Amino acid sequence: KLLGRIESSGSIFLGDYSPVAAGDYASGTNHVLPTGGVARLRGGLSAADFVKVVTTQRLTGAGLARLRPAIVTLANTEGLKAHAYSVDMRFKL
Repeated sequence: KLLGRIESSGSIFLGDYSPVAAGDYASGTNHVLPTGGVARLRGGLSAADFVKVVTTQRLTGAGLARLRPAIVTLANTEGLKAHAYSVDMRFKL
């Protein structure tokens, strides 16, 4: 009944047999909230919050050629002319 009214929580412990200590030490949940009011946007912290993720991409010439119209159009629309140029120049070499 009350569960639907909770708006910000790191973890919710339901029932008589769900003490916070179980979440802290054994059941795997985490009720540590992010700071600065971010708890209203997301739940509790997890191990993923302490892992640095680096994305990598490698396009082929054909792949970039296929994406080129969309990239150039979006870059120019946003006023980021250098972004558009960074794509176009690869086809002028």
